[in-house]
Amino acid sequence: MLNEAPAIARTLEAIRAGAPEAEIIVVDGGSTDTSVDAARPRCNLVVQAPRGRALQMNAGAARASGHALVFVHADTMVPATFARDIEVALADPEIVGGRFDVQLDDNHPLCVLIGTLISIRSRISRTGTGDQAIFARKTTFEALGGFPDIPICEDLDFARRLKRAGRVACLRGEVITSARRWKKGGIIRTVLRMWTIRSLYLAGVAPARLARRYSDVR
Repeated sequence: MLNEAPAIARTLEAIRAGAPEAEIIVVDGGSTDTSVDAARPRCNLVVQAPRGRALQMNAGAARASGHALVFVHADTMVPATFARDIEVALADPEIVGGRFDVQLDDNHPLCVLIGTLISIRSRISRTGTGDQAIFARKTTFEALGGFPDIPICEDLDFARRLKRAGRVACLRGEVITSARRWKKGGIIRTVLRMWTIRSLYLAGVAPARLARRYSDVR
């Protein structure tokens, strides 16, 4: 998280409800609001790390003791069946990790369509985005070297490598993530920019260059 005071309590309460026995680690990237105070009583551990999703997620993974790792953004709500869904998926030894379907927390028809299309696209490609609560066996995560230390597209990079490591579970359960980035930048404009970033990254454009040009999409 980073300055997520309005959202973090609700996010952590949903995780605890959906995964009562989970070890919940919150990694803060230097919040200047009350995020840490809100998170501390609702998790097992708060870790401070340099700002950046890849750096923060890797820092949390390094402190985790469980056999499975799940990465949940601070503005994402997980379903009530969260832990059970992952447990069932990982009962298959061929499954190395997976992701959830996703919907945006806005009933605007375009937002509903975006969530549906993201889920369909990731089901076809067998890859997930950071908003989809990506999970992996800890042994697999460590073997892959975790998330790459890049400022953007770290989720895409990891998801592609995870797919090459073994079977990926595309769970039907839905996480609900914030639509704020789409509403802030304009729904259609933000979708086009995100697809441009994805395409340029896959074409080999340096992540640092993309981050400088499209910093407002993050």
